[in-house]
Amino acid sequence: MTKTIVITGATGVLGNLVAKTFAELGHNIALLDRNQIKLDSLTRDLNLPSERLYTQTIDLLNGPAVHDSAEAVLSKFGRVSALIHLVGGWTGGKTIPESSVGDFESMLNQHVWTTFHLLQAFAPHLAASQHGRVIVVSKPETVKPSAKTALYTAAKSAQESLVLTLAEEYKDSGLTANVIHVKSIDTKDAGKGTTPAEIVSAMTYLFSDEASKVNGARIPLYG
Repeated sequence: MTKTIVITGATGVLGNLVAKTFAELGHNIALLDRNQIKLDSLTRDLNLPSERLYTQTIDLLNGPAVHDSAEAVLSKFGRVSALIHLVGGWTGGKTIPESSVGDFESMLNQHVWTTFHLLQAFAPHLAASQHGRVIVVSKPETVKPSAKTALYTAAKSAQESLVLTLAEEYKDSGLTANVIHVKSIDTKDAGKGTTPAEIVSAMTYLFSDEASKVNGARIPLYG
């Protein structure tokens, strides 16, 4: 059965591969991103018929806009099956006293507030599909923080808490919510870190029926 995959931050290397993989599996794709030029480029690469693709440039910090986007995706495809949230960056390299309020706000915006708005808007639709999946990528520093990573680690820890709490709140609906942990993403095939292909493989498994019992987990995907 064709399902609908919502992907945020799909214009990066990992996001591109996620979108292409799920499109090749025959699913509908909804892309939410703030960079119109990169979004247009990915749209051309996917080369999907219009009835299988929804794209939107959006500020995920705008809660009402995210809610409207969820309604638009539902209206076009009739259901929402998965949310793969890949938006976020890294700020670090400073001790807590050296860190700025602005940098901390940036980390909270990228990781926490975007996730909060997306889960508020999409979770009811994901639950209604009876096969809902929420997947985010994070780092094991949320379990054991490293020095000079406080801002990033605090924001990612809060993001994980939102996702794992959602897993508990909707566990009787068929919705699962999980976190994939990587130490680094090897986008240049340098033999270090976790490759995008390995991450996408884990995502396709989590999306499958066979993974219906995997819920509220931090999945280590690193050596």
